[in-house]
Amino acid sequence: MTHDHPAAGDRATPRPFGRLLTAMVSPFAPDGSVDLDGAARLAAYLVDEQGNDALVVNGTTGESPTTTDAEKELLIRAVVEAVGDRARVVAGVGTNDTRHTIELAAAAEKAGAHGLLVVTPYYNKPPQAGLIAHFTAVADATGLPVMLYDIPHRAGVAIETETLVRLAEHERIVAVKDAKGDLVATSWVTSRTDLAYYCGEDALTLASLAVGAVGLVGTSTHLTGALTKQMIESYDRGETAAALALHRRLLPLFTGIFRTQGAILVKAALAARGLPAGPLRPPLVAATEAQIAQLRADCAAAGLELPA
Repeated sequence: MTHDHPAAGDRATPRPFGRLLTAMVSPFAPDGSVDLDGAARLAAYLVDEQGNDALVVNGTTGESPTTTDAEKELLIRAVVEAVGDRARVVAGVGTNDTRHTIELAAAAEKAGAHGLLVVTPYYNKPPQAGLIAHFTAVADATGLPVMLYDIPHRAGVAIETETLVRLAEHERIVAVKDAKGDLVATSWVTSRTDLAYYCGEDALTLASLAVGAVGLVGTSTHLTGALTKQMIESYDRGETAAALALHRRLLPLFTGIFRTQGAILVKAALAARGLPAGPLRPPLVAATEAQIAQLRADCAAAGLELPA
């Protein structure tokens, strides 16, 4: 049964990057070099066949810790050229060095990116005042809209609610990729700001929509994008039973893709489907036969076959 249910963002929150984004892997050639033609083909597949409104290039799933600044710029240019007329391209530029992050942000803007994803500085664990200074400096450095990336289990520090409320006052800080896994904190921020919240944990997408999120930045969406988009749109129309059914169907992949580091299994799945992927760069390693067999079982459980 359907009923009137305003879209999660209708109160005041726009969707600056649409409903569905995929944090895209970076295809590599057999020798480990960046495969720019492959990146263009993969981007087209993700937009045209998997329904993505935007793509994140040079995120962690894109193996950003092991790509050079020059490679990052080339990847942005390749993806913008491939899909920039039909989807937005968000460049991951976050590092744990404010100066370096600003350099990457400027390069991304020059390369044609439509937005920036800026992760919490990792490992050096800055205080909240340091986070405010960092994110503000990066947002001041270009004319691009900024999505903050809150992922404390990797960064070592969370962006606290009061910090997010402060940062929301900046005209170019418009969104958050929320991988905190704290729906109460998410509820408080979405109730107090106009920040567009994008779930950063595939399996929490539906729950996040219920407390004010507007979409997903996904990893399993390399495979589940079209159905995940359908789930989000069903929820927006008030068709909550249909959205829940899709959530339950896709749960084996929403979770299974993270049985090991996400890029490892995504690249294995793409290779099985004949799509650009290539090897991983150390310290990441290729999926084992057992992991691929489990991935195939997870795909089957979600009704999405993975060729042998």
